[in-house]
Amino acid sequence: MTAAVPDRATGTDEPSPRGALSQLIQDANDRGLSYAKMSQRAVDPETGVKLSKPYLQRLVANPPTSAPSPAQLKALSIALRVTERRVKAAAAAQWLEYEATELAGYNDEVRIIVSHLAGMPEAELRRWRAMIEADERARHEND
Repeated sequence: MTAAVPDRATGTDEPSPRGALSQLIQDANDRGLSYAKMSQRAVDPETGVKLSKPYLQRLVANPPTSAPSPAQLKALSIALRVTERRVKAAAAAQWLEYEATELAGYNDEVRIIVSHLAGMPEAELRRWRAMIEADERARHEND
């Protein structure tokens, strides 16, 4: 299954040859987060599971046939500074061809925000995503 991502050259949505988790990692790398820095951050504090730089590179270039373990996904969420839920959803899309569409577990505020975003055109959604990701990066920049 391929995900539609904006093509940097044309600005159009083209299918990505990468799976969703691979693309999430590649996007972080494209924004300047090196694989070495990802590896330094990628440690699950509960289990001690650490992801190596070669493993992260392989997840993008030549993904394994089975999904990473829950501890590896948690370490990856820490490395990328995104929610564990987002990483798990990307892994489910890549290895199980499952797209999460429900909002279970979120409070009313989140559901209201998502319902507003759901009706927006693609250009507006990209603008909102960029603002949210910029805010997230700014909050974690000094870590």
